[in-house]
Amino acid sequence: MPITRFALGPLETNCYIVHAGNQAIAIDVGGDPAPMLAHLTEHRLTLAAICLTHRHFDHAYGVAQLARVTGAPVYASRHEACLENTEAVKGGIWGFPPVPDYSCTDLPPGPQTLGGMDFDIRETPGHTPGGISLYYPAEHAVFTGDALFYRSIGRTDFPGGDQAALLRGIREQLFTLPDETSVYPGHGPSTTIGDERRENPFCGDLC
Repeated sequence: MPITRFALGPLETNCYIVHAGNQAIAIDVGGDPAPMLAHLTEHRLTLAAICLTHRHFDHAYGVAQLARVTGAPVYASRHEACLENTEAVKGGIWGFPPVPDYSCTDLPPGPQTLGGMDFDIRETPGHTPGGISLYYPAEHAVFTGDALFYRSIGRTDFPGGDQAALLRGIREQLFTLPDETSVYPGHGPSTTIGDERRENPFCGDLC
């Protein structure tokens, strides 16, 4: 399952395309999706879905355009709905532009299949109330959004933030994955579960 990263938008959000055969999934779309569209065209891929780890503005600037051009449905946790009318989701915060409107369908926890690929939705709230991580066991890969980063964790000072919930999700949903699992975060470099369990200074005794 090839994984391609695009750093998009005003905060250089890590946005990903994963694919199997000619079917692809986009994970977070934080800016102008032109590079993602070019990649889909170059590799003759059909976008089956757009999945959001959470709905903060810097992960969603390009969602409406990518969905409109490709016809792909958008998925996010229903627990993000409580933030729908906040600046953190709609944009406008810190002088950034508003996010174009889009609609999305609930992506519940547990096993899922989209685009012919099997993955597991793991609930990792705390940065937002409905934060999720997408775990692809066959590929030893997990997309953590803004829950877990290289040597860091997500902020919890936005509306709906909860540090205790974030640490619990990291401990129970991420640090229970195999050490060799590659972590693809929403910002910054990739890492591994084992490395973060041992070295992440924000996780303390979670291991």
